[in-house]
Amino acid sequence: MPYFDAASAAPLHPVARQALLASLDEGWADPARLYREGRRARLLLDAAREAAAEAVGCRPDELVFTSSGTRAVHSGIAGALGGRRRLGRHLIVSAVEHSSVLHAAESHEAEGGTVTRVGVDRTGAVDPGAYAAALRPDTALACLQSANHEVGTEQPVGEVAAACRAAGVPLLVDAAQSLGWGPVTGDWSLLTASAHKWGGPAGVGLLAVRKGTRFAPAGPGDERESGRAPGFENLPAIVAAAASLRAVRAEAAREAERLRELTARIRAGVPELVPDVEVVGDPERRLPGIVTFSCLYVDGETLLHELDRAGYSVSSGSSCTSSTLTPSHVLVAMGVLSEGNVRVSLPAGEAGGVSAEDVDGFLAVLPEVVRGVREKLGVPVASGPAAAEEPEAGTVVVDALGKRCPIPVIELAKVWERVPVGAVVRVLSDDEAARLDIPAWCEMRGQRYEGEEAVEGGAGVAYLVRRVS
Repeated sequence: MPYFDAASAAPLHPVARQALLASLDEGWADPARLYREGRRARLLLDAAREAAAEAVGCRPDELVFTSSGTRAVHSGIAGALGGRRRLGRHLIVSAVEHSSVLHAAESHEAEGGTVTRVGVDRTGAVDPGAYAAALRPDTALACLQSANHEVGTEQPVGEVAAACRAAGVPLLVDAAQSLGWGPVTGDWSLLTASAHKWGGPAGVGLLAVRKGTRFAPAGPGDERESGRAPGFENLPAIVAAAASLRAVRAEAAREAERLRELTARIRAGVPELVPDVEVVGDPERRLPGIVTFSCLYVDGETLLHELDRAGYSVSSGSSCTSSTLTPSHVLVAMGVLSEGNVRVSLPAGEAGGVSAEDVDGFLAVLPEVVRGVREKLGVPVASGPAAAEEPEAGTVVVDALGKRCPIPVIELAKVWERVPVGAVVRVLSDDEAARLDIPAWCEMRGQRYEGEEAVEGGAGVAYLVRRVS
């Protein structure tokens, strides 16, 4: 069964498995002890730190291992803010950061700090100028991911880092998705990553803090990991994480070329095979293995279940997944279609085993799967020609209050055949996804979105769509 969700967790790399099993026998002792078992464990820990630091591009004494990538992010943000507390409490993040960064920002606000969230363009990329404009005398820290986890767009870290450095503000880079492909360029100050993203074991994160960066670890002190990651080190997992990072880096150039060819096939094939679909993210400046698209008139959770039944494991940032009833914050920030969202992220190397035949198989089953989901939801086959009535025929009202994605857009499509050219449709909805999906529907159909207005009584919003052709 092809596994297409490496951006969530990559399959365990064979080198990671070998290193993990070997270090279970050799690295079980306390590396802080001076007897031979402890010294042996310390040698393994030091070697792992040197290998990871080489991959990151920092000194070994600047890098610590944490219990997860999320823990690395939270510790890094809290430590950097704590170290610069006297200078200010202003934090800058992009609107498409991983939830671990955004949750840390929310916590900072709750404690009295201020946060600026920098927007992105339709491809998901930030404008370095916007980061530079957000910098203030009281800015304590800026955060920017190296590449987006949902759509694969790479961020201009080098330019943002230069602006931050000129202002004397440290930049924390979340490199979870990109570190397996290569080091992060630019003059960053802090960097975080997570081993299970590149084929290492879960439960290992990296936090690098370059010399000269003010840093005050939050919480009770601890003697381990320079006081920045308390608790006994999971040495076998750390050794496996470092060994697999070195291994995937050795394969990165070859695998990047192979995966770019496969994802290009998906990016080109999906719009040709499936009607009413939008491929999102930067088409060029992107990670090798990620491609994301959104389908109109499709329930995201149902679509994922049907693809799973067809033998393909994919993920979704859709507003209609079982874990959330709100649109993906990444898709919201990009202003793209949010419903029926599918992220295909292909694993690298022999552990993943993804072939061109697997991709072709996925493209072969996808149209029928989407058609079946749309049919179950009662989607009209196609919008007919414009009705012949005069524009003065009035406004058509679609009441989709209380109905969740993708029903509001489906109800709009159902009435469209009888809407005269020039007339307006008022779609009443209290589903947050409609704020993205109705404008996206208009753009895809060549119709005019005229904004929104309050519904009488305060229940929901009326989205205004004018038929122009």
